[in-house]
Amino acid sequence: MKAIASAGVAGLAFGLGLWVSGLTDPARVIGFLDLFGRWDPTLVFVLGGAVGVTSLAFPFVVKRERALLGGKLHLPTRNDIDRPLVLGAMLFGAGWGIAGYCPGPGFTSLGTLDAGPWLFVGAMIVGTLMHQVRDAARVRTTSRAA
Repeated sequence: MKAIASAGVAGLAFGLGLWVSGLTDPARVIGFLDLFGRWDPTLVFVLGGAVGVTSLAFPFVVKRERALLGGKLHLPTRNDIDRPLVLGAMLFGAGWGIAGYCPGPGFTSLGTLDAGPWLFVGAMIVGTLMHQVRDAARVRTTSRAA
């Protein structure tokens, strides 16, 4: 129960931070991504704040064996750059630039009841399910061949 409550508090803080910073406004995000047009630099401060906090906290996190509330600490173990990572990053960036949302702001913006975030999150869920189906088929094919 403690883990669920802490996840809820962290999610609420994250969502409020996205909202206060303007990351839930697609026009502001698209303006930020429009480097050669009418660039809106305000989100640089949001990015800088996030990178600053992470840079200060991460060295302490990697030294821990457990999370602050006692749960398992899930840190990435891979650091290679492969084709799926690059293609996924390109698709993520294209989607972000077209829609003005990425997953966090998309979910946060559902509360506005506008159609845009609902379409974005719906498409994101469909894409996620398609990926899971493809991966499951790949695993079945690989296990049959072995």
